[in-house]
Amino acid sequence: MASRKRLYDAEFCEGAVRIVTETGKPIPEVAADLGIHCGTLHSRVSRARRNGSPSSDRPVAEPSPGGRLRESGRAEPDRLRAEAGEKDKRIRELGTGRDGCKRFVALWVKQLTRTRPWRSG
Repeated sequence: MASRKRLYDAEFCEGAVRIVTETGKPIPEVAADLGIHCGTLHSRVSRARRNGSPSSDRPVAEPSPGGRLRESGRAEPDRLRAEAGEKDKRIRELGTGRDGCKRFVALWVKQLTRTRPWRSG
């Protein structure tokens, strides 16, 4: 089965990078929390560190004991996860509509060829 490439909007990516840089939480743990591939997040974080991310001028938050996110840090992953879920739901809805249109056109063409056979030459 072929894997589908997921696209994330800029706000989601910036938020994920901010979680890693501000909380000091490991990339694999943040990636698992957000439901994205570890390599994707790693490349985003390294690119942001190379280019000097917009969040680099903010003070670095002290990581909470045990590497856990504070209450304020948990809200953003939850929001991003909910946003990704809404987008996935919309994509499924659009796919269902597209599939219905394909079936309709196929049936219409089939009916058209039955009632009016094409003349050859």
